[in-house]
Amino acid sequence: MAVATLIVLTLAAAAASGTDSAWLHYGGDAGGTHYTGLDDINRSNVGELELAWSYRSGELARHPQRSAFASFHATPLLLPAAAGQSLVFCTPFNRIVALDPTSGRKRWAYDAKPELGPPGSRYNCRGVAYWEDKDAAGPAACQHRLYMATGDLRLVAIDAQDGKPCAGFGSGGIVDIGPTIRAEAEIKSRLIGRPADLRPGDVQFSSPPAIVAGTVIVGSSNNTKFRRNDGPDGTVRAYDARSGAPRWSFDPVPRHSTAPETADWTTEALAATGAANVWSMMSTDEARGLVFLPTASAAPDFFGGTRPGNNRYANSVVALRAATGEIAWHYQLVHHDVWDLDLPAQPILVTLPHAGRATPAVVQLTKMGLVFMFNRDTGEPLFPIEERAVPQDAVPGESLSPTQPFPVAPPPLVPQGLQPDDAFGFTFFDRGWCRERIGASVHGGYYNAPSTKGTVVFPGMAVNNWGGGAFDPERNLLIVPVNRAPAFVQLTPVEEVDPKLLTDPMAGLMGKPGHLAGTAYVQTFKPLLSPLFSPCNPPPWGELVAVDLAAGTIAWRTTLGVLDKLMPVPIPLQWGTPTAGGPLATGGGLVFIGATMDERFRAFDIETGRQLWETRTPTAAMATPMTYRVGGRQFVVVAAGGHMWQYGFKIGDWLMAYALRR
Repeated sequence: MAVATLIVLTLAAAAASGTDSAWLHYGGDAGGTHYTGLDDINRSNVGELELAWSYRSGELARHPQRSAFASFHATPLLLPAAAGQSLVFCTPFNRIVALDPTSGRKRWAYDAKPELGPPGSRYNCRGVAYWEDKDAAGPAACQHRLYMATGDLRLVAIDAQDGKPCAGFGSGGIVDIGPTIRAEAEIKSRLIGRPADLRPGDVQFSSPPAIVAGTVIVGSSNNTKFRRNDGPDGTVRAYDARSGAPRWSFDPVPRHSTAPETADWTTEALAATGAANVWSMMSTDEARGLVFLPTASAAPDFFGGTRPGNNRYANSVVALRAATGEIAWHYQLVHHDVWDLDLPAQPILVTLPHAGRATPAVVQLTKMGLVFMFNRDTGEPLFPIEERAVPQDAVPGESLSPTQPFPVAPPPLVPQGLQPDDAFGFTFFDRGWCRERIGASVHGGYYNAPSTKGTVVFPGMAVNNWGGGAFDPERNLLIVPVNRAPAFVQLTPVEEVDPKLLTDPMAGLMGKPGHLAGTAYVQTFKPLLSPLFSPCNPPPWGELVAVDLAAGTIAWRTTLGVLDKLMPVPIPLQWGTPTAGGPLATGGGLVFIGATMDERFRAFDIETGRQLWETRTPTAAMATPMTYRVGGRQFVVVAAGGHMWQYGFKIGDWLMAYALRR
């Protein structure tokens, strides 16, 4: 029987018996399905949900000077009874907090006390990882462990029972990876003949580690891609789960020019190119001994003249053998990325009916709204993937790929391309402004390259991001929140830009021009908004979409979010809002999701997309919810913390738990 089927049956049996349940992984299971078989809360009674308890971490008050850069996106874990049955989560500043799951009262807290330098992209910790050392005898210290990767480049192991460091792991429970990363930067500087430029915050750990075969695996955020071509490497690192000893490392940019996988790289690019890192969540398959990586683009974003070729292993699903770090298979979803199309979401491991049999599969969501599905063992596509010709107009020095991969099915989650006649605005004036801006820029279909006169990219603002999707195995439905908003990107020769603009601390971010060091260009990237701050495309701007993965079709779609929090006059127009965060699917036939900018948490009927329940949250719940049963009562929990980029005017630190009225 397939492993996924066994998991579903086990969860269903737990739901039927009324026993307690756990949530042991960021995505519910090691394959990131965001699914539970619990059905105490279901379509018939979800309207009776109420706030059971809430908890504030106090982190913003502890760090008032840095709170504006904090992103509370964590998804908690509910540990099994043998590990103390605490609800555990991490804060943006790397404290791990354990709560009583029925009352929300704090049991213990562990403070990693990170060195809080510049925030890089932001202060963030999306979750922790749990592991049971089944070879440990009796109630040994640290038989049940929690691992956290910190913003200042450390890997921490603590006892899940009481939050005390695991003394046998690294040095006093900590493996400091920072010196290794700095040493790699020095080696690169000697290879390329330029001083190392590794600043605090350039590399951070923000996503939970992946654990498989007694190995803890850590990716990294790379905050230099928007400003330089020779930034830090995107190396993925593995450590022994007991001792913290290094096991292996995998650099998605193959550095040895004699290796066959470097055929489409130049020698110079192999030495200098940074990133292609794994900043999002990884998935693991213990039975197969595999870890699945969603890799990012190679550096720099928006110009690839310094890294000609397809840039193999960047923008790819890469399956590694967890014991050795060797590549089992890989598939690249964007060739020679110049659009910042990192693979942002955790690969989802499912079992699907295909070719007359149950097939273990990997589902990968993307920023451009395309859904790719592969055989988990071989990497063969479940639906054909076509290499289609794409536009070739580019700035001098660029070398675009002539084709890009497109799955034949499922269809794109949002329309691809924007025309002047599509322009939207709240008034005749700003609609005309959008029409003129689209018409004066390179526009049309997808994969138009960044240009000196400006390029409109639609979809442009990450159709799907780190929140990923939720998979219901009973219905073969994948539920995905999507953004529908255009972006504007422009490359300007550096000699045409006022040098003072390039010294801004936020240069390259938030629409401010930033020099792509190592190239002849300055990039500007921002959402395409009218003078009244509406996206220049028609609503809806946020949706929830259900994809039938067996048939490769769209089952339903519904608008997600209202505009009252985003308008000077709070009119609740049901036009959808940009989203950040993911969904939860349950055996009760429900989809729970926050993610929107309207400070609401909702439940939908998974078969129809009809909204069944809604509640207000203290700020935007831009995280991924989880659920569990303890003491015969099912709880649904979500973090409400806002988002530095999307909902930064109301950053928060609330954890909200909902349950049926007693």
